[in-house]
Order: sequence, then structure tokens, then C-alpha cells
Amino acid sequence: MTTECAAGTAPGAIPLLGHTLPLLRNPLRFLTSLPARGDLVRIRIGPVEAIVVCAPELIRQVLLNDRVFDKGGPFFDRGREVAGDGLINCPHSLHRRQRRLAQPAFHSTRLPGYAQVMTKHIAEVTGSWQDGQVLDVLPEMMTLTARIAVETMFSDALPAALLGTVLDDFNTVLAGIYKRVLMPPSLVKLLIFGNHRYDRARLRLRGIIGRVITDRRVSGADRGDLLSTLLSARDPADNKGLSDIEIVDQVITFFMAGSETTASTLAWAVHLLARHPDVEHWLHAEVDAVLAGAPASFEDLPKLELTGRVVTETLRMYPPGWMFTRTTTTDTRLGGHPIPAGSILVYSPYLLHHRPDLYPDPDRFDPDRWTDGHTAQPPREALIPFGGGARKCIGDTFAVAEATLALATLATRWYLRLRPGRHIHPARFIVLRPRGLRMRATARNVSQ
Repeated sequence: MTTECAAGTAPGAIPLLGHTLPLLRNPLRFLTSLPARGDLVRIRIGPVEAIVVCAPELIRQVLLNDRVFDKGGPFFDRGREVAGDGLINCPHSLHRRQRRLAQPAFHSTRLPGYAQVMTKHIAEVTGSWQDGQVLDVLPEMMTLTARIAVETMFSDALPAALLGTVLDDFNTVLAGIYKRVLMPPSLVKLLIFGNHRYDRARLRLRGIIGRVITDRRVSGADRGDLLSTLLSARDPADNKGLSDIEIVDQVITFFMAGSETTASTLAWAVHLLARHPDVEHWLHAEVDAVLAGAPASFEDLPKLELTGRVVTETLRMYPPGWMFTRTTTTDTRLGGHPIPAGSILVYSPYLLHHRPDLYPDPDRFDPDRWTDGHTAQPPREALIPFGGGARKCIGDTFAVAEATLALATLATRWYLRLRPGRHIHPARFIVLRPRGLRMRATARNVSQ
């Protein structure tokens, strides 16, 4: 007999808009208030009812059963406008084939080669800064991760102007997706100028990637990069490959996941280190001992133990993907409660990662949570920055390696400091990024 979990309803919904206002004004505070209402909490996103899943064991059930709790709902429906049925957005019916065809590009044997690309660009970007320069940190990290994503996908970099256009268009569509997720369709139609910018950016982005793919097909060149892998992939079930539209979907998906999310993680990490000089001190001691002033490489990863824990704790505190939706494909039960087919479920890694019953003092930056044998180490289902189950991010190892190498190399060369009295808050965005993070770079003298 299944024990029925606590269920409730979030207060404060207003006609037509539902809980849109708190989700726009302070979504993180709103979400973290919900576990007090129950393990399953009903909210309204505009006029649409949704159920927020707050308990770790119930979130795990949702993630492990993607046949019943399929990709869908406002976030993924809007995401398909940009990235089509790429690996992140595609429904269960398409996922197994998509994953089979994309998996070779992320085989563990490819990571050392990808890491060489990472090391090169990390050294170039961090080496271009000047002592005393004030950096707009997120754009710097976006430039870095975008250059890495472009070379690992396409071998040769896009022209600087074209890369700038791609980044601008990504910013436009990511901002537009979040607004469109929360606002009723009738109100979205009134955003005439915003809709024009959003549609223009979305179509231009797909057009740029489409032309790159067409040119590569015509040339027939195998450059050993991710695009070549996708072009040559064949499904063992029918020996069919991916169409150009499917490859555009995958490339946009991988670019978004491989640049925006890692850039946000790095920006939050340097912000947290600046706020916690004791952790920064020990991080500098580690990178000085391991790297001796050289850029971090793939071979250094096992020795960068504290750096890895800083990355993990940053992903706990500020998971880039902080809220997701699923749709039930059939009548089911969750936590003992009936859930009809077609219901929208919401789960939030941020909410889960800030539950005090799972993480004592959850708002405290504490990389020691992740040391082996730590007394308060949470259960595995309580950390989900990359999701879980069959739909877990295919590039999680790539992302963690990239963030670790970048943070270690940056720490060998620079102190990054906030202006005194400056407080940084998350931006209201589909990816959890810091708003207005400007820091002064001061060169380190490693020999000291």
C-alpha cells in the first residue's frame, strides 16, 4: 500500500496570470517556499494549472520514468521553437534513437581531445586580460565557452562577427523563452516588438547553423569533430542517418548546453570564491601545487580535487537549469495521488538543492560537503544539475571537465574582486545567470 504524501496549493494566484507575477519578480524565493505546502503543490502558470514536485524521492520517480513523465509543458514546448526536437527537447518516442546517434560524439575516449581544445581557449582568453581590468564576467565566460563549443563542434572557429551574432541571438531567444513560458498566449501576442526580435533571432540562428551543415555535407570532409560524427552516424536499427533539420536541432541543443550553462556556472564560481576568501586561499594552494602557473590540462583533472568540489558546490547553489516541466502521457499516481494524463509537472533543481533537510545551511557555500565520508552528504537523488535517468545530460562529463579546467587556469593567474558593497543577484532568465557581475582582475604572482 502506497503512503499518500502531503499535497497543497500555493496561495496568491490571480485571475488570468495565476502565479506569473511571483515567478517573474522572485521565482527562486517563490519556489523554495513551496515545500512548506506539501510534496506536491499546485500552482498556475498563467491560466494553466501545474503541479510542482518538491520531494526528492518523487522527483526521482519523475526522472526515471520518462515514458509516463515525458518532456513537455511550457519550458520544452517553447524550447522546441528554437532547438526543435534536439536531444534535450525531444519526446520519449524519439529519444532512444537521438541518443544512440549522438552518443559516439560524447564517448569517454573523445574527452582528452576535447580537453586539448578547452585548454587552448582557456589559456588564450584568460591570458588576454590586463592587470587591473574590470571584466564583465558573464560575457567573458560566454566568449570562452562559445569558442570551445564552436571548435569541438565545427573544428574551425566561426568568424568573430558571426560568432557575435550567434551569441546575441542566443541571448534574445533565451530571454524570450522565459517570458513566453510564464505569460498567457493572449498577452504574448501583444509583445509586438519583442516577438519580432525573438522570431528574427530564432530563424537567423537556425539559418546560420543550417548553412554550416550544408557546406560540410557538400565538402564531404571528415574533420573528426562533433558535426562530422553526427553527419556520419547511422542507426543500427535501420541504417538511417540524421536529416539536416535533425542535425540543426542537435547542434543548437549542444551549443546552448555547452556554452550558456557552463559560462553561468563559471561566473557564479568566481563570484562565490570572491565572497569566500578562505576557500579561495585553499584553491590557490591546490592549483599552485598542481599546475605551477601552467594552464590546466586533461591529465591534471584527477589532482584538482578541491577545484572539482568548488564546481560541484556551485552547481548545487546555482544550477543553470533551475526549473523544468514534464507532461504525463497517461493516468498515473505520484506520491499516492492520482495524476491525470496531460497534467503538467514542474520540478526545480534549485528548490531541491536548497532544502535544509537535505543540505544543512543550504545558502552557505561549502565545498567540503562533497568530501568523501562527509557526515552530511546528501542522497544521490538530491543533486540533479544535469537531470537524471535516461534523460540525464549527455554532456555532463564534458561540462564538468570544462568548468574545472577553466576555473583552475583562471585561479593560477588571477584574483577576481567585486566592488565593495556590491551584491549580485540571479537574473530572471531561463538559465540561472548572475546579473551585472563586474569584477576587477588582479594578476597573481604564483612564485609568492
